[in-house]
Amino acid sequence: MRQFAFSAIAASLALLMTCTAQAQPQRGDAAAGGAGIYSCVDSRGRTITADRPIADCSDREQRELNPSGTVKRKVDPTLTAREQAEREEKDRQAQQAVLRAQEERRRERALLIRYPTPAAHDRERADALAQIDVVIQAARKRVGELALDRKKVDEELEFYSKDISRAPSSLRRELDDIQQSTAVQNRFIADQEDEKRRVNARFDDERVRLSKLWPPQPAAAAGVTPTGTSAKR
Repeated sequence: MRQFAFSAIAASLALLMTCTAQAQPQRGDAAAGGAGIYSCVDSRGRTITADRPIADCSDREQRELNPSGTVKRKVDPTLTAREQAEREEKDRQAQQAVLRAQEERRRERALLIRYPTPAAHDRERADALAQIDVVIQAARKRVGELALDRKKVDEELEFYSKDISRAPSSLRRELDDIQQSTAVQNRFIADQEDEKRRVNARFDDERVRLSKLWPPQPAAAAGVTPTGTSAKR
């Protein structure tokens, strides 16, 4: 009986030694793997270290250290809902700025392809203004024709100068039509003059942008003004 008890105790001791021997390498492996150590300085100036993120430093940056003491990574502070929204808005604005810059470069490339030289830009401006001038000239010609028609009507109305109400209704309608048509043509001419100013402003803006993109121009090109006409000597 004593022999059996001794054998059981010896077996238990052997099993315990085996488990201990197996556990020791595991602890060594964990140490070799380098469990993280967190460190920070809290709001009161205390340096705190822990084996997990430190709650007292959630509002400030923390450092995760390697077992050797070197910095493994930096942990950003936990943001409030408002701070998170502000950061997202800042990121959104930065992204939009990048997209605007890319779009601006794309437009500059397209502009440079369309107008590779100052002369090409001047020709385009002159052609655009010439087309508007043709329309204005036609409208002014129509105003002149209406003026002649108005003169004829006025001559006929002289017979009724003492009492215009006695003038034929057809004659009065004709006078009204002439006046309305003349007003329409004059408004159209004013609109076209505004369009010329807009065209010039657009080409002026393009000229400023293109001047930074064009290579240096030879001296011969200096005799051309931004409006596409030769400079007076």
